[in-house]
Amino acid sequence: MEFGQNDFERVVFFEHARKIAEENYAKNPLDAENLTRWGGALLELSQFQNTTGSVTMIKEAITRLDEALELNPKKHEALWCLGNAHTSHAFLIADHEMSKSFFTKAAQCFQKAADEEPGNDLYRKSLEVTMKFSQAPDLQLELQRQVMSQQGASEGSSTSTVKPSKKTKNSELKYDICGWIILVVGVAVWVGMAKSHVPPPPPM
Repeated sequence: MEFGQNDFERVVFFEHARKIAEENYAKNPLDAENLTRWGGALLELSQFQNTTGSVTMIKEAITRLDEALELNPKKHEALWCLGNAHTSHAFLIADHEMSKSFFTKAAQCFQKAADEEPGNDLYRKSLEVTMKFSQAPDLQLELQRQVMSQQGASEGSSTSTVKPSKKTKNSELKYDICGWIILVVGVAVWVGMAKSHVPPPPPM
């Protein structure tokens, strides 16, 4: 898969974040903040894998975020990030019923995050979008088909960048929603790392 400069920089940044989190975990496995950053970095990196690699990274992200929530069940950032992980997983599962169960888990996570921080518009918006998918199976199936198709095309070509279909305005909206869900995870991890004063990755 071919990356643009922005994609390359994101991969470098989040791979650095993942390594730092892994090192910190070895020193202190009971740091919920670090586990949340680790899960978020894995979720971001999952976007740049083939379908199998993506699912594997998402599952690892879910494991780390579950660990964070075992330590601090009210950590709204981890709840919200876990909701995004379940949403991402849902888009990569061909079985409709299993996919639906992940959307349900995502909605539960977003609801808990919103309950912990009622004034957070991002949490409420995440919940609204996920509820729309869980209540609109046709939309869910169509977007899932497009995501799977894009992943399949990416796996089959190492020399071209796959671009989302632009057949209709609805199609563009679906990609906007999917992209928005994933993008905000990156923003959250980025802010979290800035707060923890993690140094930037060395220049290439």
